[in-house]
Amino acid sequence: MIETLKQWDTTLFLFLNSKHNAFFDVAMYWMTKGYLWIPVYLLLLYFIIKHYKYQTFYIILAYALLVTISDQTSVHLFKNFFHRFRPSHEPSLEGLVHLVNGYRGGDYGFVSSHATNFFGITTLTILFLRKKVKYLPILLIFWATLLCYTRIYLGVHYPADILCGAIVGIVIAIGVYKLYASLSAKYLVKT
Repeated sequence: MIETLKQWDTTLFLFLNSKHNAFFDVAMYWMTKGYLWIPVYLLLLYFIIKHYKYQTFYIILAYALLVTISDQTSVHLFKNFFHRFRPSHEPSLEGLVHLVNGYRGGDYGFVSSHATNFFGITTLTILFLRKKVKYLPILLIFWATLLCYTRIYLGVHYPADILCGAIVGIVIAIGVYKLYASLSAKYLVKT
């Protein structure tokens, strides 16, 4: 059963990774870089400040906790435990994976830290702002999905790395939000 799932995952990866051209090589490479996310994060910070005012500091702490737990979980609980090679390092896929600018990532890719963080941040933001900013959930889900797709396009993650990373990020975000809501109800004034 596991081998069948891995084969499907590899087949889907090879299909998605093979759909490339020079324009998207450049676009996907730059989209996956962290500093290009800064405008999105600044916009989210603006919405948090606008709608939560003095609680902004505590919400930023919630995001910091989320990213810390997400990173540590994706690396130490998953990558260092499962040791699943990224497609870019998988010997059986040598010569089949489209790489951009020679970028290969670290050895192991299950689960994707990018997916864990993107979907964690997306979920936490949706939980904080879902009733306050119209269309934000749809835009954030699209943003997170696009950024995760870049990881497949670049040849450094299988679809299952992304899917499982997204699930881990969502679960962690829900936990962080519940912790924040509990502490907020107990110690902070409602906005």
